[in-house]
Amino acid sequence: MTAQAWTFALVGLTFALYIGVAVWSRAGSTGEFYVAGGRVPPVLNGMATAADWMSAASFISMAGLIAFMGRDGSVYLMGWTGGYVLLALLLAPYLRRFGKFTVPDFVGDRYYSQTARFVAVICAVFVSFTYVAGQMRGVGIVFSRFLEIDIVPGVLIGMGIVFFYAVLGGMKGITYTQVAQYCVLIFAYLVPAIFISLLMTGHVIPQIGFGSTLADGSGTFLLDSLDGLSTELGFDAYTDGRKGLLDVFAITMALMVGTAGLPHVIVRFYTVPRVSAARSSAGWALVFIALLYTSAPAVAAFARTNLLVTVSEASYESVPGWFKNWEATGLITFEDKNGDGRIQYVGDASANELTIDRDIMVLANPEIAGLPNWVIGLVAAGGLAAALSTAAGLLLVISTSVARDLLKKGLRPSITEKQELLTARITAGIAVCIAGYFGIDPPGFVAQVVAFAFGLAAASFFPAIILGIFTRRMNKFGAISGMVSGIVFTAGYIIFFKFISPELNIEAYWLFGISPEGIGALGMLINFVVATVVSHCTPAPPDSIRHLVDAIRRPGS
Repeated sequence: MTAQAWTFALVGLTFALYIGVAVWSRAGSTGEFYVAGGRVPPVLNGMATAADWMSAASFISMAGLIAFMGRDGSVYLMGWTGGYVLLALLLAPYLRRFGKFTVPDFVGDRYYSQTARFVAVICAVFVSFTYVAGQMRGVGIVFSRFLEIDIVPGVLIGMGIVFFYAVLGGMKGITYTQVAQYCVLIFAYLVPAIFISLLMTGHVIPQIGFGSTLADGSGTFLLDSLDGLSTELGFDAYTDGRKGLLDVFAITMALMVGTAGLPHVIVRFYTVPRVSAARSSAGWALVFIALLYTSAPAVAAFARTNLLVTVSEASYESVPGWFKNWEATGLITFEDKNGDGRIQYVGDASANELTIDRDIMVLANPEIAGLPNWVIGLVAAGGLAAALSTAAGLLLVISTSVARDLLKKGLRPSITEKQELLTARITAGIAVCIAGYFGIDPPGFVAQVVAFAFGLAAASFFPAIILGIFTRRMNKFGAISGMVSGIVFTAGYIIFFKFISPELNIEAYWLFGISPEGIGALGMLINFVVATVVSHCTPAPPDSIRHLVDAIRRPGS
């Protein structure tokens, strides 16, 4: 079978599985729609959390960024893995103890304010739409290459699948669908990694192969070989870093604390029956996440090495079929500047003739390495599983924020449960359409777009949640002013450098040398400072709220 036939078969089978699970687990109440009835076993919830967490940025884009950025790309690896540990240890038990469905629900009740609730709703929707844009771009990339169709119909197909199981099943349907999607995506990520590790280093475990010598008998370590290949072609050594120390710290910090403020991950700790189960599911999720994240550096190094060996100085007429296939999607472009018919892939921008979209590296890796066609199809199915699982969780956050937090808890408290559920489903449908637009016309690389979402979450939700749990004195005035100032500053910085004046998006113009990807760390500090100052200049919260904070900080079983 051809790679395309395998892709059709495996993608079709996995989509049928997802739809079947969604029908089987259809939500019948608002409790099942929002938090799966709070009855998901910890191990399954850990798998669902891992699938929700490991988006298209993790599966498709992270290793691609590391492959091109080398050591600088480690900020994504450190930030996202460290962030989940922070979330699991610092926030999960306390939020589960509070017992609310959503982050805006927590903010509204903890800060005894409808205004605070509405500000949190706006932040949740803004963050979620930014994040979901990256997922839909990932869907478009997979479809455009492996099904050989245009990105637009590819995104539309993905929208239809997400609409079906997110709108029909709610959190209950999404949870059990994500369990299946985790199994698909982790198998799809590890199988080619193991194959390539065996071929290149002779080690079956990619993490060991990453630090081992090549299997060609030369005795050269993989990273030493990659450094040599890179410098010979005029690129920086793979293991050297170019980013400033402050920017590295800021990006890592923004990704870490942004994780702890992501609403679609936090809601996962409400889908289990007890606080102890929330702790257990957080531990299981960390195990499942580590399987992919510890493999990503190896996948990046394998992909970069194979790419440099394959295309550098190669004749354009004799390049392998995978090159022409990806070139047809527009994600690889070759411009023969000197007219010699050979590909000059070099570090000198004026002489370089090859442009490669970073998001294709994981997807193209099996083809570059010459793996069997079924592995190529499997990776396509895994990429779609990663993108769709996170997209569904984000769309549910948007629908829940509007139906529950904006209407039921605010504008129309008298609506029935049936009306609330219908509103949530209609909102999810509208959100799918908007997300599809972002997939067709995305603002950047998958991981780059997702990094912006993490920065926005870091600047808005994280301080409000931390201060709400650990500070009895924090009041509604401080929380509202902090969230508004943090997200306005961060969003304004990102919009200016990425959309208004992209030509100025260089280190010389960045504030303190901090890039848009890392500015959420500074936005978070602004939020903390503003919230703390304002809260101490305004009346203290009621005694009932201070007693509530004391109760939250004593997580029970």
